[in-house]
Amino acid sequence: MSVKTNKAKASATASISAVAEHAGVSIATVSRVLNGTKAVNADTRARVEAAVGALGYRANALARSLMRGETRLLLVLVPDFANPYFAEIVKGVESVTRENGYGLVIAEASQTLSRDSAALDSLYNRMADGVISLARFADLKPLLQEIPDLPWVACSEFVDDSDVPSVSIDHRQAAIDAVQYLLNRGHQRIALLSASEDYRWARQRHAGYEFALRRANIPIEPQLVRVARGTDYVHGMDAAGALLAMEQPPTAVFAVADTLAIGAIKAFRRVGRRVPEDVAVMGFDDIPVAQVFEPALTTIAQPVRELGAAAAQLLLKRLAGGASESLTLDHALIVRASA
Repeated sequence: MSVKTNKAKASATASISAVAEHAGVSIATVSRVLNGTKAVNADTRARVEAAVGALGYRANALARSLMRGETRLLLVLVPDFANPYFAEIVKGVESVTRENGYGLVIAEASQTLSRDSAALDSLYNRMADGVISLARFADLKPLLQEIPDLPWVACSEFVDDSDVPSVSIDHRQAAIDAVQYLLNRGHQRIALLSASEDYRWARQRHAGYEFALRRANIPIEPQLVRVARGTDYVHGMDAAGALLAMEQPPTAVFAVADTLAIGAIKAFRRVGRRVPEDVAVMGFDDIPVAQVFEPALTTIAQPVRELGAAAAQLLLKRLAGGASESLTLDHALIVRASA
């Protein structure tokens, strides 16, 4: 029994050098057979494969990848783990990368971009083959300049003057559609709950809001525009509270994120304002909770998982040496009970 146990331990820890010695070839030849990087004659290949079988050798996948100059890992930069919108995008990314043999490392964007970040070190050391970024792209420009050959793809957030491919919807047109729906329902005083306009999508949605009002000959009232401190539910509650304090509060609210819209509804309820009877609320994103929240949220639906899947496909195409062009996916207006 002891002899068999020792052999089992030996085979479990067999090294590539042991395989080479057993087969009577060099380590480089074993590597060529295992990785298929160069042609090896049939007799040599058979000896190596026999040695692998006899010793029970299992090549380390990460080591093989590093020998080929890749890790089979992709980094996804997420601005806010608490926001279900980003979680749905990551699910879309994972659906593609899993099928193609890639693993994901999910990192919080602001921490990753800080100078003492371990995730940032991994980028400099090329421990990730590429990056899918959901973060504000302006924050990434210095990093893109320092690591120019690392493949990047932007998802939802992007900048016009960058050669980094992106996948997104037409945020401006989607906002126009949302506000036009409220106008068609007879609303004249429509408020905007916006997010930090460091995000390009937030600026585009704000621009769409203003365009729709001007097209309807309704003057822009700055006091009806509130920029939330973040996109969590509580920030929607806080921003909506400021609207409630107005002498002439709005009859409708367009929020640039479902989380802000749901927070606003909670704030309105606390002071006895009914939705949609007293104030209509329109969201944006169509996160899973939007259809089960009461009242169910009227919103702009982004094809969230499709955005993530498309971003992953763009990145894999870049990694394969192909050219990647930016994509714009379709959005949809989902009418429910809140507006």
